[in-house]
Amino acid sequence: MRDSGGRGQGPGRGPGGAGAQGGPGAARRTPRGTGGTGRTGRTGRPAPGDDPFDLPFTDDRRRPEPGDGPQDERPRGRTSREGERSPQEPRGRTSPEGRTSPEGRTSSEGRTSQEGRASRERRGAQDGARETRQRPGRPDGRDEREARDPRTRPGRPGADAGRPRGEVPRPRGGAPRGPADPERGARRGGMPPRRPPAPPIPPRPPLVLRLGNPRRRINIGMIVMTFILSIFAGRLIQMQGLDSKIYEAKAVGQRMITEVIPAKRGSITDVNGHALAMTVEAREMAIDPSKVHPSVRAKVANVLAAELGKSQQEIAGKLAKDTTQYQLLAKDVDPVVAGRLLKAQIPALTAKKQYKRIYPAGDLAGTLVGFVGVDGTGLGGLEEAKNSLLAGRDGKQRVEQGRDGQRIPMTHSQRQAPLEGSDVRLTIDRDIQWAAQKSIAEQVQAVGAESGTVIVMDVKTAQIVAMANAPELDLNNWRQAPQENYVNRAAADVFEPGSTNKVITAAAALESGAVRPTTSFRVKDNIRCYDRTLRDAEPHPTETMTFQTAIAKSSNVATIMAARKVGSQRLHGMLKSFGFGAKPGGGVPGEEAGLLPDYKTWSGSQSCTIAYGQGVSVTALQMASVYQTIANGGVRVPPQIVAGTTGQDGRFTAAATGKQTKVVSERTATEITAMLESAASEEGTGGLAAIPGYRVAGKTGTANRYDPKLGRYDGYTASFVGFAPADAPRLVVLSVLQNPQKGHFGGQLAAPVFKQVMTFAIKSRKIPPTSSTAPPVRLSAGQ
Repeated sequence: MRDSGGRGQGPGRGPGGAGAQGGPGAARRTPRGTGGTGRTGRTGRPAPGDDPFDLPFTDDRRRPEPGDGPQDERPRGRTSREGERSPQEPRGRTSPEGRTSPEGRTSSEGRTSQEGRASRERRGAQDGARETRQRPGRPDGRDEREARDPRTRPGRPGADAGRPRGEVPRPRGGAPRGPADPERGARRGGMPPRRPPAPPIPPRPPLVLRLGNPRRRINIGMIVMTFILSIFAGRLIQMQGLDSKIYEAKAVGQRMITEVIPAKRGSITDVNGHALAMTVEAREMAIDPSKVHPSVRAKVANVLAAELGKSQQEIAGKLAKDTTQYQLLAKDVDPVVAGRLLKAQIPALTAKKQYKRIYPAGDLAGTLVGFVGVDGTGLGGLEEAKNSLLAGRDGKQRVEQGRDGQRIPMTHSQRQAPLEGSDVRLTIDRDIQWAAQKSIAEQVQAVGAESGTVIVMDVKTAQIVAMANAPELDLNNWRQAPQENYVNRAAADVFEPGSTNKVITAAAALESGAVRPTTSFRVKDNIRCYDRTLRDAEPHPTETMTFQTAIAKSSNVATIMAARKVGSQRLHGMLKSFGFGAKPGGGVPGEEAGLLPDYKTWSGSQSCTIAYGQGVSVTALQMASVYQTIANGGVRVPPQIVAGTTGQDGRFTAAATGKQTKVVSERTATEITAMLESAASEEGTGGLAAIPGYRVAGKTGTANRYDPKLGRYDGYTASFVGFAPADAPRLVVLSVLQNPQKGHFGGQLAAPVFKQVMTFAIKSRKIPPTSSTAPPVRLSAGQ
């Protein structure tokens, strides 16, 4: 049937119209499905049953390409050129706006027939199939966003009712698009296509947060987790596989500690094996104050102070330091005392094994033996000189321990056993040493001397039997002694020998042949030597003396007269041959070389004074060596203090004997011995040195003393040195007193010390008395 229609006058006119009958906006999506009536053109009121917000506003639909669906591009509700209604228009319904067709006829039919209803259903099916063909990407022809929109899902009424066929979807917020193919519409209808009116912009839907694809997030998360786990796995493989040995070694190194096993220091004994210095076991006591409860600190302090010999305040102060974990209480603790304290169950008290150096003889040969420091290293005397031999070599032990310092049992350990030090046996005889120390100490005190020295030496071997100093050093309390007492004066103190040096002048004169013992000299009590006048010790009238008498009476003037026959060069050579100006070289700690100026530098007076022992400096050890050479028949042997050593195997190894040097002939030595024997007689200056039953040879010495503190001569040095028996010498004894206040002559002060020490020594050595008598002494040239 025909519909009469005219052009509407409402807003549907023109390109922007939305409600004209037959226009693109006529067919709107309604709840009843495709083919519902459009909006009214003038009033804008929706038709009954229409949803004004049920509009398609997806903006991602594909623009139809030309040639798609040629028969379905005609807009629904349009009339043909003859004014006939399109088959798509529902029958029996007129345009709400009352529009007319192009011919001016209006629709007169108000009903629909069953044919029109069937035709519309067929056209709806064709439209659905065409939509399917136009939208690739999904089986049902809809894109993904339409599929997610519940208003455009298949089967929903009116899903596509509002969009005219052949119209390209309008993007959100953009201008409406025209027909996909305008020429096709012109060919079908014979009329140029009209621009479809733009639908009204629907309200903006609520903003929806669109999350990403969960599968993509899961994949990214898995990649990240795989990467991280691969790093951990690689590090684990490196630590457990490739570098396992390295980390194992580091772990063991953190657990392993190295403990030093101290070596037992060797002993120092006298020639008969009596200990002068020895090492015994001791304990080092320490405590952890943090583990001592405050309520028992006072009681613990009382117990520790009483056992360790410390003050209670000192121990309490250490226990009060509870922020520390180690406090040393005492060293060198007797093992018996340490065991008693450990049994007292004092909390956190520990005892560490160590060695303690003790000196059973106290001050016996103290400066000669020396002492050790807190670390067990020798600091003086033989302890220092023979430290490497005595100390041995410490051992090591590597053990594993826990965090609290406890040793882990049944673990790997390494132990290097310590090498104990060797025992050093000296040539010192303990008994003779005691007698020498006693005698010199008493004489120093008796005469008010500053210090004194005694040396006892074996004639044949030059072994030092005794070396005593006064004051002597108490080795058990060496820290309380003044430092000047640490010096072994017998080998270190340098002094001008005085008349004891006349034997060297006599040896030079006799060896040169310029003087014989019977050579006579006209002797005054003074002599002019360049710019100085030198005198004898006592004034006397001019007299004639033999050279032997001059030595016996210790005449300085006669000695100078004999030295002038010898000459300075020869005298200097003889002094050097006897060891002046050089260290004795026998291993005595602290030995000095003395002072021997070159004869070319001697002044006029010095060439005279050196002849009787002023102007040269020596030590007591050097002067004792001179008399050992005379007593030994003119053969000099370097002084020796070490007899030998005993190793860990217990075998004793004797020390090598010193090199023997022929200094003077045996004849010269014998002649000098006779001179010295006369000097020790009642007619000589050393009569107080005579020993009943024994022939004694010796010489007194009295010299001006140079005081280095004052920088000038002050006081005297009194000395006596000799040997006995004179006919078969066995021992040499030298005694020296420095700066005595009660007298100053060596024959008066030092000779008695010689007598006491020599008497004890020859008895201790069981030296038999002399069987012969001394030859008569010619005191003057006429006798």
